Amino acid sequence: MNYLSTATRVISNKQIEGQSFLYSMEQDFFSDYSQKLSDNLTSFDWAPVLKLAKIIEKAWRDGAQVFLCGNGGSAGNASHIANDLIFAVSEGKVPGIKASALTANPAVITCLANDLGYEHIFSEQLLVAANKGDILVALSGSGNSPNIVNALKQAGKMQMHSAAILGFSGGCCKTLADLPIHLEINDMQMVEDIQIIIGHMIMKWLRTRISLIS
Repeated sequence: MNYLSTATRVISNKQIEGQSFLYSMEQDFFSDYSQKLSDNLTSFDWAPVLKLAKIIEKAWRDGAQVFLCGNGGSAGNASHIANDLIFAVSEGKVPGIKASALTANPAVITCLANDLGYEHIFSEQLLVAANKGDILVALSGSGNSPNIVNALKQAGKMQMHSAAILGFSGGCCKTLADLPIHLEINDMQMVEDIQIIIGHMIMKWLRTRISLIS
């Protein structure tokens, strides 16, 4: 009986040790992800982000519009950043920025996708709603999505300011955008993390400039 009890304790201890080892390995996954994200943020040159923030600040003062677009998770980020520019930037102290996510209206998107093709869902909206001097901020992982490429081309035709927050190689958009903000990260989820971090940084920087907005 004592032998059986001892053997049971040994097996139980080994099970606990094995579970602890697995738990440690699982924790490492999260630590590695956060470390990689931190390393990319720490090593990045933030000069183009400041430049975009200043372009948006001028649009705020001048009453110009800011349009955002993206696909998938980047589409969600486009809506999130537009929301921040409309209200969170000033919290009602002064009128916010005229920001619109070209991803926000499913009726318009499905209409344009059905009638013109998915590659035109953003460019056609710009043709209708945007003006010279407005801003387009494109969010893309690859930088090669046809609808993002066409949106940047349309912005150029209309003499809008354009910026693109990009991952991977930057793709076609790296040369099409007036202001490419490129982090060479081969991880789509991390690219999307950085899109929203940059959006929050710009919004919070703009909040410090409220006193300059009439």
